[in-house]
Amino acid sequence: MQCTFRLLPVLFIAIFLLSCGVTRKGTNFEGKEISSSNKKGNLIETGVASWYGPHFNGRLTANGETFDMNGVSAAHRTLPFNTEVIVENQDNGKSIRVRINDRGPYAKDRIIDLSKGAAEAIEMIGPGTANVKLYLVKGDLKNSRVTDLKVPTYTVQLGSYNDILSAEKRSKEIKGSRVETLKLNGSTVYRVYFGIYKDKDKAKKEQERFKKRGFNGFVKQIEND
Repeated sequence: MQCTFRLLPVLFIAIFLLSCGVTRKGTNFEGKEISSSNKKGNLIETGVASWYGPHFNGRLTANGETFDMNGVSAAHRTLPFNTEVIVENQDNGKSIRVRINDRGPYAKDRIIDLSKGAAEAIEMIGPGTANVKLYLVKGDLKNSRVTDLKVPTYTVQLGSYNDILSAEKRSKEIKGSRVETLKLNGSTVYRVYFGIYKDKDKAKKEQERFKKRGFNGFVKQIEND
């Protein structure tokens, strides 16, 4: 009986420590807590996060979705759409799992722009920015066409075809262009591209030059599609 009484304080202390959350926790996009010590994913980027909301609420994101500022999503310069990352706030240890569906931020010193809902989850609404780490948890960068996560890369698209012969015919008309094969929604398409640019304005000038020659096209950011 004495042994039993001696064990009670030890059990009480153990239960108390567990209830206090010895491990840091945050919230993922399903509203569930995630443990920093149990996070799965590779650290891919460290820097400053910001957030955006009211001015963009209801507008279309870069991938065509309607932006919900109270939802949980994020904008990144180069990560493929639908990539999921855990954003860990280094200032307070809180974490949130977000899906990339937009492009930005455009301030040079920031690496990710969170929706208001995501920013609230890691308590960075007041400060406006936070020092963060990004952990890749869904998505594959092994075959990424992006060489620098911080720098968007652009090209000029001059045609999209369902058969390769038509694409190659157009490409032959445009010296220096290339044909790329893409899988989209279970179908194969062949696109004619020209150039690779780090400066979007240079890509636009090239697109205008082709337009004057009778080749309609547009500037697009190179994605991992």
